[in-house]
Amino acid sequence: MAEIGQQPRGWWTKLMAWLQGARHGDAAQKAKAALQDMRTSDAGRKAEAKLRDLRDSDAGRKAEARLRDLRESEAVGKARDAARGALRDLREGDAGRKAKAAIRDLRDGASSRDKP
Repeated sequence: MAEIGQQPRGWWTKLMAWLQGARHGDAAQKAKAALQDMRTSDAGRKAEAKLRDLRDSDAGRKAEARLRDLRESEAVGKARDAARGALRDLREGDAGRKAKAAIRDLRDGASSRDKP
C-alpha cells in the first residue's frame, strides 16, 4: 500500500518539476494554479484522507504484506528469470539478428531516398 500512496506523490513531483521547467509560460502558471486549487479543494483533501486511511488500515497492511510476499515468491522469481532468458534469446538469436538487419535496411533505405 505504500507504493499506492507513493504513486500520486511521484506524479505530483514530476508534474511540478515539469511545470517549473516551463515556469514563465502563461499556460504553465494557469495549470499550476488549477492543480493547487484541486489539491487544496474539499475533494482533494477527502481523497488524500481516504488514501491515508486505506494505507493505515488493517486491510491496507494485509494487502501490502501479500504484495511483498508475492514479489518475493519463487514463482515470481522463476517468471522474472524466464522473461530475462526469453529477451536474451530474442536479442541474441536468429530472430533478433533478422529484426536488427531489417531495421538497418529500412533506415538505410530511407536515408538513400532522401538524397536527390
